[in-house]
Amino acid sequence: MPITTDPSSPASLHRAIYLTGPTASGKTGVGVALAQRLDAEVIAMDSMTLYRGMDIGTAKPTREEQGGVAHHLINVLDPWQAASVADYRGWAIKVVADIESRGKRALFVGGTALYLKALLRGLFESTGTNRELRDALEDEYRRLGGAALHARLESIDPVTARRLHPNDRLRIVRALEVSATMGQPLSSLQTEHEHPAPATVPVFAIERPRPEIHARINLRVEQMIQDGLVEEVRGLQSGPQPLGPVPAQGVGYREVIEHLEGRLPLDRAVECIKARTRQFAKRQSTWFRGLAEVRSWPVPDGEASERTADRLAQLLIAVEN
Repeated sequence: MPITTDPSSPASLHRAIYLTGPTASGKTGVGVALAQRLDAEVIAMDSMTLYRGMDIGTAKPTREEQGGVAHHLINVLDPWQAASVADYRGWAIKVVADIESRGKRALFVGGTALYLKALLRGLFESTGTNRELRDALEDEYRRLGGAALHARLESIDPVTARRLHPNDRLRIVRALEVSATMGQPLSSLQTEHEHPAPATVPVFAIERPRPEIHARINLRVEQMIQDGLVEEVRGLQSGPQPLGPVPAQGVGYREVIEHLEGRLPLDRAVECIKARTRQFAKRQSTWFRGLAEVRSWPVPDGEASERTADRLAQLLIAVEN
């Protein structure tokens, strides 16, 4: 069956500004200051801040931290719901159109690399939907468990399997369905859309020395615990429905859940969160270096967010003029 490029590689996404970087690099503060200088509105480019109630563990910007700048695509899902990259991209297209209709700029700020790539390069659309096969795979997942279907996916498409947790039922089932229907692994189909966005699209990744990122991560995690991360997770787990499989695997949330279930002492959970966050930041940096569109933006130790934003704004204004 044919594969078609997402019809929208809308030009609007290529008119937007993108600010990314590893976790704890200071994107939020710089993004707000940059938006103030460019009369822009911020669109969160983060898969976890989509969820309501997941505030502390996602470092979701508070109203005060938003500095009067409109923020979009935050708190749009309940924590037991699921959303695909395609869902996010569709929402983003609509938000950009709304922002531009009011004469403002769209500024994406966040560190979810898959979202960034989808916004810049588009997604493939599979016309192969096999409801009978999907139902059969769903039934197998229920009977055999996530580990069994994840192992099957690993034998068919190890690239996709590596980025999915065995509890991620929706994406595992979809990957198996697409591979069977299209006759190719999902990861192979996705690589057909590797063409970089135009060189004129402004994409900047904040870069700090690794020791500084690690120190910032340690401080952030300790502050999250002080701010009530354990209580936040306890409240989410006792809500109308427990956390869905994707948010439950979020950095910090998985470890606190294990603590609340009596499987991990709190001090050990904190150290695990720090270590896993450091690993996540390293993977993010690797992702950004692999995207041709991304321009590294070094930030000197101690530089205020406002000064970083000044430097970025000056460059953007000079290029556009």
